[in-house]
Amino acid sequence: MAITDGGNLGVVPAPAMQASPSNFINFIDGSTGWEQQYLPDLMEKEVERYGKRTVSGFLAQVGAEEASSADAVVWSEQGRLHLSYDGAVTNAGVFTVASSGTHAIRLGATVLLSDNVDTVIPCYVSAIASDQTTATLLPYEAATVGAVSGFGTSDDSGTNTASLFVYGSEFNKGTNGMGLGGGTNDFQSVEPSFKSFRSKMLILKDTYRVSGSDASQIGWVEVSGEEGQNGYLWYLKANGDTMARFGDYCEMALLESKIAAGSGAIGGSDLGDGNSGTEGLFAAITDRGHTSTGITGVNAATDLAEFDAMLAKFDKQGAIEENMMFVNRATALAMDDMLASMNSYGAGGTSYGVFNNSEDMALNLGFSGFRRGSYDFYKTDWKYLNDGSLRGGLTYNDVRGVVIPAGTSSVYDEQLGKNMKRPFLHLRYRASQTESRKLKTWVTDSVGAATSDLDAMTINYLSERCLVVQGGNNFMLLN
Repeated sequence: MAITDGGNLGVVPAPAMQASPSNFINFIDGSTGWEQQYLPDLMEKEVERYGKRTVSGFLAQVGAEEASSADAVVWSEQGRLHLSYDGAVTNAGVFTVASSGTHAIRLGATVLLSDNVDTVIPCYVSAIASDQTTATLLPYEAATVGAVSGFGTSDDSGTNTASLFVYGSEFNKGTNGMGLGGGTNDFQSVEPSFKSFRSKMLILKDTYRVSGSDASQIGWVEVSGEEGQNGYLWYLKANGDTMARFGDYCEMALLESKIAAGSGAIGGSDLGDGNSGTEGLFAAITDRGHTSTGITGVNAATDLAEFDAMLAKFDKQGAIEENMMFVNRATALAMDDMLASMNSYGAGGTSYGVFNNSEDMALNLGFSGFRRGSYDFYKTDWKYLNDGSLRGGLTYNDVRGVVIPAGTSSVYDEQLGKNMKRPFLHLRYRASQTESRKLKTWVTDSVGAATSDLDAMTINYLSERCLVVQGGNNFMLLN
């Protein structure tokens, strides 16, 4: 019988007391031995080189959160109190509502008619069509609209772009009351109008799985993360990152989503079952709010002119006094430069703001807010627009910020002389007395649970939510 020793038995002692390739740990990548005799200085703590990597928190700052037990949220918004219309007017004074619409102008009303260029004239409504699509206007200062100096003479064929609003009425003695005209429609009142909106719940899901063996394996790197995970179990790191990423998805989905329209590849165009999308913040502002396409950063005059245009637009809407601006870095710096240039002593960049700078104090070159007219604007850098892995990393990013009425902001009532509270932005999530789907997580399989014989731990994430943008006419998207 023969006995053969293994090639790596290692029973031969070293001839002297010295470091040898056989008795020290190797930290060289790819090596299979223990050839490195010198132990490196291990920096076991993982370096957080990107700082806080999550972008969620925006909706929590500016919106309210409420539970809902339905597939969709439906709400209505008031129409305007006064009557105004866009359309076209002939030289004979026949005004037609744009896009073949109907109107609520009544016989005997007085209106202010504008050619949208340089002429405005008061007119009397002398006739209403039976289908309520046209109204005949008699100007107070001439025989016909076309005869008014500067109004309507450029198009003798009869169509001139125009707009009007009702400012009163006039009747002779002993006449009947105000009517819509057209026979059977006479003497009807103007009913208040409202618009109904709907937002569909969006279901989001994610999953993380780790094998039972890896869940019990200790690493030499100490993990850290936004979800508070720490220790030497690497699956804690991956699980925490998955949860943080899912939280960001829950917020970004409510910013970027759109309702599917004419897309056979995705789903129906309604808000029923299927992958039909939902209305995100950007889509809601684009559809029901305002979009500013000014170029911030060219010069102070241009920037200030853009804000003045925004003020004029807000004056026509709810006139919300306090507004939050969430902008990217370039826009934030341009606003700082604009505000600094308004200081007559700031030509050299040494006297920003209302404080006195000294040579021993840090120079503050930034502004957190300002007041223009009767409006307050509070500026905040929005990480979502600056992050290199999100919109900040796009070669072309069509959003540079949003202007949002501050929280449950207020509308100033001119008659009462005070602000009236009114909610705007809401996050709705699906919930009942027994189930909350705001941010749901559960563990399945055999590690950490006992739901199957799979040697793994599966962590599931789910959320069902939607965004409700009320009073979208008070929001502005900066493109």
